[in-house]
Amino acid sequence: MKKSTIWILGIVMGLSFLSLLYLQVSYIEEMVKMRKEQFEENVGRSLAQAVHNLELVETKKYLEKDVAATERAAQLSQQFQGQHQSQSSGSVLIGSSDGSTISTFEWKTVINRPSSIPKEIISTGKNIPQTSRTLQEIVKERYIYQRALLNEVVYNILYTASDKPLKERVNFKQLDYFLNSELKNNGVDIPYHFTVTDRDNKEIYRCSDYEYDNEKVYSRLLFEKDPPAKMGFVNVFFPTMDNYIFSSVRFMIPSIIFTLVLLVTFIFTIYIIFRQKKLTEIKNDFINNMTHEFKTPISTISLAAQMLNDPAVGKSPAMFKHISGVINDETKRLRFQVEKVLQMSMFERQKATLKKKEVDANELVYGVTNTFRLKVENCNGTLDVALDADDPFIYVDEMHFTNVIFNLLDNALKYKKPDVNIHLKVRTWNESGKLHISIEDNGIGIKKENLKKIFEKFYRVHTGNLHDVKGFGLGLAYVKKIITDHKGTIRAESELNVGTKFIIVLPLFKED
Repeated sequence: MKKSTIWILGIVMGLSFLSLLYLQVSYIEEMVKMRKEQFEENVGRSLAQAVHNLELVETKKYLEKDVAATERAAQLSQQFQGQHQSQSSGSVLIGSSDGSTISTFEWKTVINRPSSIPKEIISTGKNIPQTSRTLQEIVKERYIYQRALLNEVVYNILYTASDKPLKERVNFKQLDYFLNSELKNNGVDIPYHFTVTDRDNKEIYRCSDYEYDNEKVYSRLLFEKDPPAKMGFVNVFFPTMDNYIFSSVRFMIPSIIFTLVLLVTFIFTIYIIFRQKKLTEIKNDFINNMTHEFKTPISTISLAAQMLNDPAVGKSPAMFKHISGVINDETKRLRFQVEKVLQMSMFERQKATLKKKEVDANELVYGVTNTFRLKVENCNGTLDVALDADDPFIYVDEMHFTNVIFNLLDNALKYKKPDVNIHLKVRTWNESGKLHISIEDNGIGIKKENLKKIFEKFYRVHTGNLHDVKGFGLGLAYVKKIITDHKGTIRAESELNVGTKFIIVLPLFKED
């Protein structure tokens, strides 16, 4: 599958998952918003009804008080005037102007002062034309009197009650009962705390378990028809409001988690696909490089064997010695390449067996650079060595660490610029209680995107289909493995067309 096809499929699937996730999150946000609005509406309705019930109780209390006072006054009046009363009864016919009877009612009255009742309005069995008008006046007077009494009661309720302090007017236990009942009636069955404050926000009452955590407080005006100075507020706070609101969308959480798991799995799958594709490319590069690495010695050995079998070629002792030397050298070369691959396979399975001992890094670096100097000079290059480490002793495997320095120098020589004389700098120094070794060249350099991958197995910086640089891509992987097994670090600094610098950091040797 082409890389572009994988990218297209990945982008389409990724956008699909993200769109699904966005829709789910948007749906949850809308549900939470609706739930919150419904909650606020229910709380507002509950507060309004609770406050209304509280005001009704207060009105009923003062009304009952005034009625009781009136009844007591009436009883006292009856006891005082009972001896001066007279009773009379009879029936009254109410007729119209044409003499017809409209209605008849029986009456019984208790008269405190019988002489004050007009005799002309009372008759038995007779039509009285003016009776209707006279009774209307009596009813009107009675209505005016009762209305005056009612106004007095209302006045007492309005002004007598409002003159009292808010703390005396409100029964806080009763208010708590009303709040609890109305909230449950409106479907809000969660814990709440409340306070009562006056118009100036001065606290009048606080429930014992009140805890305020800077969350939203719902308020309602108490006695809103009273004068402004006599009003108050009931403030209700719900400590578990968020849990209550989000409880309605909890069923959506598993679907979001499942979608996220699918998204992560998809991303990981795409990563694996690209990694497998990369490994396939690395494998093909390795096969190509291995073919070219083995092809030259095999061809040389084959040519030497043909010369030995060709009767036309002279078989002098010098010729035999030369041909056998070529075969021996090429055989060693093949064995070295095979061992190199097998060695990396061994390192992959288990930790390498290292024979560590105390080594003078200055002497080791000097010996390696002195041996390598001939190769550099054959390329018309220069090799500068600065052994500035005052404490050069490290605890390493001498053979493997020597190979590390050789590999880094060999890489610098391989990747030199074809039209520029190579210049190598090798330096040792102490810093932060550790030994530092740097190997710097003025070669072709490495791109930034390739710099992080150069220590991977079989990785080689692509230079087209040219195979003028030999190797399997195992050299730097081997270097990284050895340095890590010695509890050290290695990093590369490079700039394209300028050069590359490798810096090794190792712990110093300490005698126990």
